[in-house]
Amino acid sequence: MLEHGGNLRDAVRHFGRPLEDWLDLSTGINPHFYPAPPLAANAWHRLPEYSDALVQAAQSYYRAPQMLAVAGSQAVIQALPRLRPTAQVVVSAPSYAEHAYQWRQAGHAVTECAYAALDSAVADADVVVLCNPNNPTGEIIPAAQLLRWAAHLAERGGWLVVDEAFADTVPDISVAAHADQPGLIVLRSVGKFFGLAGIRLGFVAAEKNLLLQLTNYLGPWSVSGPAQQIAVAALNDQAWQARTAGLLQQEGERLRQLLKMHDMHASGTDLFQWCSHQELDGQSERLWQFMAERGIWLRWFAQGPNRPHGLRFGLPGSEAGWLRLEIALDEWCELNR
Repeated sequence: MLEHGGNLRDAVRHFGRPLEDWLDLSTGINPHFYPAPPLAANAWHRLPEYSDALVQAAQSYYRAPQMLAVAGSQAVIQALPRLRPTAQVVVSAPSYAEHAYQWRQAGHAVTECAYAALDSAVADADVVVLCNPNNPTGEIIPAAQLLRWAAHLAERGGWLVVDEAFADTVPDISVAAHADQPGLIVLRSVGKFFGLAGIRLGFVAAEKNLLLQLTNYLGPWSVSGPAQQIAVAALNDQAWQARTAGLLQQEGERLRQLLKMHDMHASGTDLFQWCSHQELDGQSERLWQFMAERGIWLRWFAQGPNRPHGLRFGLPGSEAGWLRLEIALDEWCELNR
């Protein structure tokens, strides 16, 4: 299995610090999570049947013509490579590592391609996969460009797979509204913006035939009843969504400015900031170690072929967390003067 953020148990084992003493900034998950409503009395009793209310709430929130609820977008990332014969697949790099990994695991020929070279790569690909905004760098490709690529790929039966897990605070870049056209597949996550990663719920927008294939592949009852109930409330709560989007924009800028004050020029989204190995003067691993020794868990990306090399910072969830991060960054700068 690939390594991911949020692996605090690894931090506890490696550094010998109790779980409750860590400030976990290793994910891009909103620390101000949606307050789950009380569950229905029979939530754990009944099999989770198909929920019209959940799908309608998702289609309205994501502005998509049709969607399928899945047990996290990871379920679709694993399923899609198994719904096509062997293909030439281009995956943007750096990117969320599960995409390239799962296509390779299914026997496809995978090429990892820099964002700047994607336009030319579309001509020879059967499938193109990318994150928008990108994880971990925060890069964005305009919707119009994505739709052009999708049309070119669809002409020869290809797919454009767009993972929009971090698009909630920049809804204008989404292409979910166009996902009824052939060849365009859009993945969305409830875990990031709503801060509900633990309920394992995501959605896929695509043409109806592909959604039917995915339904048959994933099988019945893939999304739990409690997850469905919580998500209906979250997706329909427009007041909470508006407040949270504004808060995350403020905190994303606060994190950018905090890093800049400490000579770290970052890029990213409202939910995380990315500092490359080069921007950190070649000291990304040393800074990761330094922070971990102070109980601050960052996501370090080790160097590898077509892989990012640097650090990703998530948002602290409290003023105490912000102060703890600032003090540690002050110590780092003082040490490196």
